Amino acid sequence: MKIAVAGGTGTVGRHVTEQIGRRGHEPVVLARSTGFDLQTGAGLAPALAGVDALVDVVSIATLSATASSRFFGATTANLLRAEASAGVRHHVSLSIVNATRVAAGYYAGKTVQEDTVTAGDVPWTILRATQFHEFAVQTLQRTSRAGLALVPVMRTQPVAAREVAERLVELALGAPHGHVPDLGGPREEQLVEMVRAYVKASRSRTRVVRVRLPGRMGAAMRDGSLLPAANTTHGTLSFAQWLDRDVRAAPAG
Repeated sequence: MKIAVAGGTGTVGRHVTEQIGRRGHEPVVLARSTGFDLQTGAGLAPALAGVDALVDVVSIATLSATASSRFFGATTANLLRAEASAGVRHHVSLSIVNATRVAAGYYAGKTVQEDTVTAGDVPWTILRATQFHEFAVQTLQRTSRAGLALVPVMRTQPVAAREVAERLVELALGAPHGHVPDLGGPREEQLVEMVRAYVKASRSRTRVVRVRLPGRMGAAMRDGSLLPAANTTHGTLSFAQWLDRDVRAAPAG
């Protein structure tokens, strides 16, 4: 099969691309680094010629509901339009557990994305996953200034990006299924403790300070609204195991 990966060089996308090749299929990477601007959609339809399925794992670094909604609204519509034109038979989208319930900040854009996919003409599958283990790294990078990181209070049940990618590829190789069971990690964590553990494992000297974000988004992060339901499918790699394998064991430099 020929499978396109929108955002194929990102945190999850690189694992999706790797998994597609490992299983003997042909990946088509759609990313800015490979010459595609998904916000304009230019050149997408020709690139999707002969593609059987598309996995959408694009993302944007923002907490703004307006910016997120604009981004996901544009990229999703452009992808679906190009897929319909090229005859792609299956659109697989990665969303976030309970994003549509919260529908604030970044999650407002994921709600727009889901609505656009479900209303589109391309047969679809949507997988909702919790935050990734790598979310600790992303949070540290986004909140650090002059050796200080202000990390929001957040309850999360993180899952390995590699395990999310494996599930996405399994879905892409099958028939469209609509909404499939959510995917979460093996145990609940506190984001600030995840960041502190990452700082220690990576031998950083950044000081981590816990902060309470205001508004609806901050409340959802604190009260467990973003945690998966009890019957959610669970990954097996814990955050501590991920730190040992991907951070502490990584070559220096």
